[in-house]
Amino acid sequence: MLIGEYIHTIDEKNRVSLPFKFRREMGKKIIITPGIDNCLFVFTLKEWAKVSKRLSDSDSDLSFLKKDKRSFNRYMFGRAVDVDVDSIGRILVPDFLKEIIKPTGKVAVIGVGDRVEIWNDKVWQKCKEDGEKTAGDLAEKLASEK
Repeated sequence: MLIGEYIHTIDEKNRVSLPFKFRREMGKKIIITPGIDNCLFVFTLKEWAKVSKRLSDSDSDLSFLKKDKRSFNRYMFGRAVDVDVDSIGRILVPDFLKEIIKPTGKVAVIGVGDRVEIWNDKVWQKCKEDGEKTAGDLAEKLASEK
């Protein structure tokens, strides 16, 4: 399970070090894709296969006719890249994905169970503070869903 919060530097070549415990679980090749809320999602190949299957599955072979599905799949698949983890645990974030998070030298690398998220460290701080304020209400809401 990928858990924890780490603040790392993104260097001038767009490289970010993955925490050692994440590297151990994720392997030498990963998938980076735009996430939700102005972050990047980072998946293992195995987890990406599950996500891809769920996004591609439908009740109809003509699911590509559904506008929302087409749009979201373009967002997730069209900008996804497979990336190698180098010998010292760094990954290269392509410029077009870096523009999503607009880092200022530091990024937050967050383990979220089945994936890692990469955030601008200041945006992450605000998101974390907002989440802390609403955690009780969110827990209540989630507990009441069936």
